[in-house]
Order: sequence, then C-alpha cells, then structure tokens
Amino acid sequence: MLSDAELERYARHIVLREVGGAGQARLRAAHVVLIGAGGIGSPAIQYLAAAGVGRITAIDDDTVSLSNLQRQTLYGTDQIDQAKVEAAAEAVQRLNPHVVFEGIRTRIGADDVEALLERLAPQAILDGSDNFSTRLAVADAALRLHIPLVSAAVGEFEGQLGVFRGWEAGKPCYRCFVGADPDRPEMTCAEQGVLGALTGVMGSLAALEAIRACAPFGEDSAGKLLLVDALALRFRTLNLPKDPGCPACGQIANWT
Repeated sequence: MLSDAELERYARHIVLREVGGAGQARLRAAHVVLIGAGGIGSPAIQYLAAAGVGRITAIDDDTVSLSNLQRQTLYGTDQIDQAKVEAAAEAVQRLNPHVVFEGIRTRIGADDVEALLERLAPQAILDGSDNFSTRLAVADAALRLHIPLVSAAVGEFEGQLGVFRGWEAGKPCYRCFVGADPDRPEMTCAEQGVLGALTGVMGSLAALEAIRACAPFGEDSAGKLLLVDALALRFRTLNLPKDPGCPACGQIANWT
C-alpha cells in the first residue's frame, strides 16, 4: 500500500491509466542498477528517484570535477573532489526520502561484474559508462543473468539508446548491435566534446526505459535503437535484428 504522502507525491503517475496505483507500487518495489553516475547517470538518477523507484544502486569510482558540471547537474560546485556516489546519495536523499540509494565506489570489469550484478539482482540495468570494454562486460553479464539492459551513449551532438533482452526469441543482445570490441581507440568527452543538454535528454530517456522495464507500459522498446541528432533536431528509431551467428546470444537455446 502507498502511504498518503506517496499518493500525493506520485499523483501525476497514478492518474495515468498505463501506470496507476499498481504500476507505482511496482516501481516502489523495484531495483535499478546504474553503471556510471556521470553524464547519462546524473539525470537518470534524478528521474528514477523522483519516479519512486524504491531502490537505486549506482556503481562509479570517479569524483566530481569542475569540468563535469557543464552536464552532470546532479552535482554542485561545493561537491568538487567528492566521490560521485556520495554526492549522488545526498542528492537523492534531498529529492525523495522514500528511495533507498546505494553507491558502490568501484570500477567494474569483466572479472567481477557478473558476480556483483547477480548479488544485486536488479529488475533493470542502466548502462551509461564511459568506455566500450565496460559496456561489453556489463552487456554480457546482463545477458547471462537475464536482466533487461538499458544502454545509452552520447558524444558531441549525437546520442543513442537501446533496450536489450537477448535471451528472448527474436530479441537482439548488445553484441548483435555492436559485435566484438572494435579495433579503434577510445574517445572521451574531454577529447571530442559533448553538448551538455544532450546528456540530460539521453539520461532522461534512459530513465524512462528503466521505468518501463520495472512497470511496463506502452510498446515494448526492446530490439529498437533510438538515434538522436541534436544538430538537425532529428530523432530516428531503427529495428535491430537478432544475429543468428552472434557469439553471445546466437546459441542461447543451448544454454540456460
């Protein structure tokens, strides 16, 4: 049951037929894990907390720097040099005391990500990490653990967003989309730049998809890729096919 304070706080959700009281109760019982509390994670944490997702875990090993504040609006100037997960915990507590927030200050990799995600057992994973090797490790673990993956990325004036449930028939996994780790150098925001407001757009859309994964509404977005071009103010949605030869999910019928 939702308390009187929760009924008032989430009233604009509850009046939506597609959400209602039952959907809001599902959000309160849900757990979302965020990989990264930076440009994508910062707005996503705000909107997940505001939406009443009952438990939020953010995994990030970085500290707040002055150059972050152009786009990571969860943090303030007085929090420079503070661990992002600690600063995020303070922000969530101010925003919504009904939400349990856990910050894990570590940089995950292929060796430990699956065990950590299995222990946390979230309803959805939101990946906004800043390097491709982490994205692949998280995606592979999410596939093996059968946890819906919301993957968002942004660079310069472009963004992309996808939802992956590759263990389901006809649904692609992340590797169906990107293949193996491409032989190309990593590019960072410091090297290529990024429009600050665009990270807010993509982080908010990623939060929307994590909410949809916890309390389903509307059309299923798994297997679709949203591309955002801020220079042309253009949004495009592509259908992603499942790759029958995918090394990650192509033989998934043979293992459970």
